[in-house]
Amino acid sequence: MAVIGDSERLARAALSRAIGSDRPAIGVEVARRGAVAVWAGLRDRHPAVDPERDLRLLAGLGGRFICPGDPEWPSSLDVFGRLPDGPDTEPGEPLGLWARGNGDLSQLCERAVAVVGSRAATAYGTTVAADLASGLADRGWTVVSGAAFGIDAAAHHGALAASGPTIAVLAGGVDVAYPRAHADLLARIRDNGLVISESAPGSPPYRGRFLTRNRIIAALTRGTVLVEAGHRSGALNTVRHARRLGRVVMVVPGPVTSVTSVGCHRLLRTHREQTVLVTDAAEVCEEIGGIGELAEYPPADTGSRDGLPELVRRMLDVMPARRSVGAAMLAQRLGERPETVQALMGPLVVEGLVELRNDGYRLTALGRAPSAAGTSGRCEPAGRC
Repeated sequence: MAVIGDSERLARAALSRAIGSDRPAIGVEVARRGAVAVWAGLRDRHPAVDPERDLRLLAGLGGRFICPGDPEWPSSLDVFGRLPDGPDTEPGEPLGLWARGNGDLSQLCERAVAVVGSRAATAYGTTVAADLASGLADRGWTVVSGAAFGIDAAAHHGALAASGPTIAVLAGGVDVAYPRAHADLLARIRDNGLVISESAPGSPPYRGRFLTRNRIIAALTRGTVLVEAGHRSGALNTVRHARRLGRVVMVVPGPVTSVTSVGCHRLLRTHREQTVLVTDAAEVCEEIGGIGELAEYPPADTGSRDGLPELVRRMLDVMPARRSVGAAMLAQRLGERPETVQALMGPLVVEGLVELRNDGYRLTALGRAPSAAGTSGRCEPAGRC
């Protein structure tokens, strides 16, 4: 791609202010005739637009306007030019990206993954999103999201907690903190990554811009992870763009009783061939990483008693589950000293395997789960335990 000239940069900045690249027709015209020619035909209709002023304003804030052809322009956005011809109903490649932050956009997007979801997230969702983002950052991935309340914020916080880079794609100008409560979060993101937008500085985050910016979140990344989404969640729009752009779509399942996971479960049912269920960062890496980035799963036969000393497993085998028994009786069954058995009880109660009652001890549900190796064979018949 040719290096962009000053006149082309100014024209793209002007069009970004006056029209916005979220209107498909503008993108088509710029691709066909060039930004300079398109802006020349529209300049008289927008006398108040001053692209040089916008560029100076952003430079004063430590930002820049990144255009196609710049070294910092990510190659992942070239996907818009490879889409099959069809009705011009979808916005295409951005005219440019206004950016603030210390990161290099092209480098950050070499290994990037989007983590998005509901604004009205539950504690389950925010915990999962933060853990996912932290694990991805530990593995060298850039976490991309939209800086909204809920899942977006949790994803950014998770990446920052792991000292990893993160990119916030805004619906308004990069100098507009939205939501206002996230001003400090956005400052931290600028220090550890980038805040970007296709909207000119000072632009308010209109509702429609949230939907069109979602295509950028999807395009910048190798895949999108959806963590909680209601039936009409805006995050589903990001997933739709990811499918359209040929990106991997991954979904974290939630409780079947949770309305904030209805959208996730619907995707897994209705788009099962294009949607991958994931539960942690390792599984995400397995889907979008290179050869050898495989998730390590625990052995399928691991039980709650595995790893316990032989004496402890024997004691659990002879302990009743429906009635209580004293340490002296357990010692008699095992052929051990009462004080030896009594010393083992405290840790087993703490681990949740044994319950202390007024008349002795009995197994909990967790303690009743067998070990993978099987029982020792010394347990009394179920009717007598």
